[in-house]
Amino acid sequence: MRPISILASGMVTCVGLDSRSSCAAIRCAIDNFSETRFMDRGGEWIIGAQVPLEQPWRGLTKLVHMAVSAIRECLAHAGVHPSQIPLLLGVAEKERAGRLEGLDDQLFEQIQNELAVRFHPRSGVVAKGRVAGALALGAARELIYNEDVPFCIVAGVDSYLLASTLAAYEEKARLLTSQNSNGFIPGEAAAAILVGPGIAKADLLCYGIGTGLEKSTIESEEPLKADGLVQAFSTAFQDAQRGYEHVDYRLTDANGEQYWFKEAALAMTRTLRLRKENFEMWHPADCIGETGAAGISSAISVALAGARNRYAPGPGILGHFGSDDGQRFAMILGSSERWSH
Repeated sequence: MRPISILASGMVTCVGLDSRSSCAAIRCAIDNFSETRFMDRGGEWIIGAQVPLEQPWRGLTKLVHMAVSAIRECLAHAGVHPSQIPLLLGVAEKERAGRLEGLDDQLFEQIQNELAVRFHPRSGVVAKGRVAGALALGAARELIYNEDVPFCIVAGVDSYLLASTLAAYEEKARLLTSQNSNGFIPGEAAAAILVGPGIAKADLLCYGIGTGLEKSTIESEEPLKADGLVQAFSTAFQDAQRGYEHVDYRLTDANGEQYWFKEAALAMTRTLRLRKENFEMWHPADCIGETGAAGISSAISVALAGARNRYAPGPGILGHFGSDDGQRFAMILGSSERWSH
């Protein structure tokens, strides 16, 4: 068991241009959903979660400005030169319809240029969409303990507000439109977390990460049994050396589509063997929309605010996240001072 500390966060979302304002809005269940410039097949404007920046940037330029702002929040708390900090940057998966050009070879360099820094040589891009943050967090733990780096920044930036992306998801009946109530609200965001070695006084630590593979994906016709999430829960609890008795609420990237809630319910039914009168599920996408590669970092930022400001249901957290292609991740997070071993 090698826990890592979540030390600081940065966010740029439709409800706030920094972590503090975004988390406060999410705590109050405030959203900023509005009509986009895109129209659905029914002739109605698509509702989206748009980030209101100071200038009407679009495309790769907007992603750069969002990411820079979120990463800068984390750098302000690091206390070491950025050259010592690997930046693991999550972006949209390569299979995403309408994926912007330059995510793999231009975005990272433009972020460095805008910040006027050069990050640690072990930095890189994680092109895995919704689960990029989980993969990056696992890689950060390895770097911290095996490569002796003082900190890592796990960041993600993404946008679904692109014509070809929206058209593809509407074609699959995945998008919330005037003709489909079982869909997600497309969003855009950037989020980053600063992580370091596990320390005794950290407000939030990640104690374990588990993985699984779900064969019955959201676009599959196979019956859903939640095998992948069950496997992820099991390996995460094993990695953390903890159980359900240690977690007080859930944290997830569920975006409004019924599939994700059904999967979570099935996984709970199959694995929970003790009585929990209250087991809340926090899903920030209710306020900021589907944010893809920024989703996990956003969720952990919300959990950090809840732990730091003492309004979370308890110190222990079960996080669970998934991708459209069946990858599943679970995390066990908690406060070291309030969570007994």
